[in-house]
Amino acid sequence: MTSERDDLRISTFAERPALIGRAYEIADTWPEFTSHEPVVGALLHRVVEEFPQYCVVATDGDRVVARGFSVPFNAVLDGREPMPDQGWDRVLLWAFADLKEGRPTTVASALEITVDAGHLGRGLSSRMLAAMREAVGAQGHDTLLAPVRPNAKHLRPRVPMADYLRELRDDGLPADPWLRVHVKAGGTVEKIAPASMTTAGTPAQWQKWTGVPFDRDGAVEVPGALVPVHCDLAHDHAVYVEPNVWVRHRISRP
Repeated sequence: MTSERDDLRISTFAERPALIGRAYEIADTWPEFTSHEPVVGALLHRVVEEFPQYCVVATDGDRVVARGFSVPFNAVLDGREPMPDQGWDRVLLWAFADLKEGRPTTVASALEITVDAGHLGRGLSSRMLAAMREAVGAQGHDTLLAPVRPNAKHLRPRVPMADYLRELRDDGLPADPWLRVHVKAGGTVEKIAPASMTTAGTPAQWQKWTGVPFDRDGAVEVPGALVPVHCDLAHDHAVYVEPNVWVRHRISRP
């Protein structure tokens, strides 16, 4: 699967394995604290190597300018639900457990689409989503799930996600730009993943990661976080539990 338009080329990493080692050359805008999430630290860097046929890459000439990761997992195994409350963390753990045990997979889940800061605002994210849908379909799946991280939610961290999802434009599409891309691509907003990613550290660590003083108990707002971080000075820890939004994409297989 290869898509070419303008000077951009989008393909799977399986089609261009030489780019696997360059997946992280992108100048991304992820908040630093996300890199300290334990499941991210343990597994995310392995995704493109283990599942290159499910991951897509965009290049502008010789430069890598966007990446999109997804993973397959078995959604019908006893005790599992296709869209777990633990969202992103849970499906990534399931994908690697299924890979280790050699279990058949029934569905795929997106993990991220990251666009280089210099290429934002050019519609590349929607093209990457389309390429990911095509890649997942090429592997025989008819569904792509996505624990979506709404990209404007960080501007309103104290608004509950359920209230945020009810905010629509006059045309009925989500007010959030990234959710809107998914819905326009044919995705259906299904439910909230209330504990999709969890990052814990000491108040001192959080201050180092964010530049925000963690010198009081309670909810602390930090740049890039979708909800406040909960700080407990007496117990010397601060915990961030990020909600995401499950979106379901139906895919026509080739």
